[in-house]
Amino acid sequence: MHNHSRSEIRRQSTKLRPIIFNPRPSRLSIAYMTIKSDKWIRRMVGQYDMIEPFAPDQVRIALDGQKIVSYGTSSYGYDIRCANEFKIFTNINSTIVDPKNFDEKSFVDFNGDVCIIPPNSFALARTVEYFRIPRNVLTICLGKSTYARCGIIVNVTPFEPEWEGHVTLEFSNTTPLPAKIYANEGVAQVLFFESDEVCEISYADRGGKYQGQYSVTPPKI
Repeated sequence: MHNHSRSEIRRQSTKLRPIIFNPRPSRLSIAYMTIKSDKWIRRMVGQYDMIEPFAPDQVRIALDGQKIVSYGTSSYGYDIRCANEFKIFTNINSTIVDPKNFDEKSFVDFNGDVCIIPPNSFALARTVEYFRIPRNVLTICLGKSTYARCGIIVNVTPFEPEWEGHVTLEFSNTTPLPAKIYANEGVAQVLFFESDEVCEISYADRGGKYQGQYSVTPPKI
């Protein structure tokens, strides 16, 4: 049996001692993002023309007295409208949908107050509103329940800091029946999130390819 001095045992135990990482460092740099209210939305429109044209309240009745899918300012968001400019997918030319080499012959252009999307098909549109997003703001957009409950999915990608333009909307008709999209009525709600830390590089800084778009814009690369 080996005899070890106390100092040797102490040195060995120190070497074998596990390293414990502190899960709570003394100083953290955390950026928070908060959802913005109707008051903030109205203020940003007044100061920076963030949304143009702008409805300060919810609009549910058209000028002719007819009920419409609502649009305008809500408690914590803004309900956007679809313009009367559409691009509807067609398979007449039997092209392949390639995001990296998109063939615009896949679309049929249509202008009108009501767009009919064929069963299990797809269409692009744009918003009535033109947006100017502040540098410390990011948005998320969700389709309105009126369309979602009919099997019509509205998809919109985030509006990045300092992006501006008319928003391109994507409509998917997931049903086996033709589906109507109503121009100049609400289709989706935009939620605004403000960070307490300004980004280093904004969408405008990096020259985003969809900056300043005015019409329905197909995919670019």
